[in-house]
Amino acid sequence: AGRDLLVAPELLRHIAHRREAERLVELAADRPASRKALGISPAQDAEIDRNAALRTAPTLPAIRRYTGVLYDALDVESLKGAAAGRAEARLAVGSALFGLLRAGDRIPAYRLSAGSKLPGGPTLAARWKPVLEPVLAAIVQRELVVDLRSGSYAALGRVPGAVSVDVVAEHADGRRTTVSHFNKAHKGRLARALATTRSEPADAAAVAAVARRADMRVERRDDHLTVVVPA
Repeated sequence: AGRDLLVAPELLRHIAHRREAERLVELAADRPASRKALGISPAQDAEIDRNAALRTAPTLPAIRRYTGVLYDALDVESLKGAAAGRAEARLAVGSALFGLLRAGDRIPAYRLSAGSKLPGGPTLAARWKPVLEPVLAAIVQRELVVDLRSGSYAALGRVPGAVSVDVVAEHADGRRTTVSHFNKAHKGRLARALATTRSEPADAAAVAAVARRADMRVERRDDHLTVVVPA
């Protein structure tokens, strides 16, 4: 299910997702076309069944619906009391289907990623950009946004002025290389630190300070943070 993470105190509940949901339900009636669009094999046809049932399927809060390396590191299930409340208020999820979700928005299971190519129309980025970018631009004027999304999800709607983050591995000889798979685990750790801190970070320097208190090694250049991990 396509999703990636942003962190902000205030974000919209749902943004113009109905058209994409209807397209996904209609596509589910054609299994070969669904497999091609979603990049799945016949062994994964249960994913198509999920899409077919979008209108009536049971729901979960977005922050609990999505899974993966980042969400394992975020570990929202372990948060209790005030920390859980802060996380729900601060976290938002970028979605290929819903555009933008609050952590507590209830959604069904589905299969659609930012790189999916639905037939008979423009790319998901072309559809979402005109909707998301004005909203995100307005939000970042009022609130700090830390953008933890991967490239394909960031392309659905850029956030100029947001704090951006990358992760690099430092080798014994000082060389640095980009972290790929475990990039998301370290971003999940950062998301957890930011979501639960009692402080209210107002800029990139404050975000870096929160990360360091969580025992993360972070370097800052303007509004960009680099998390440095051992190779």
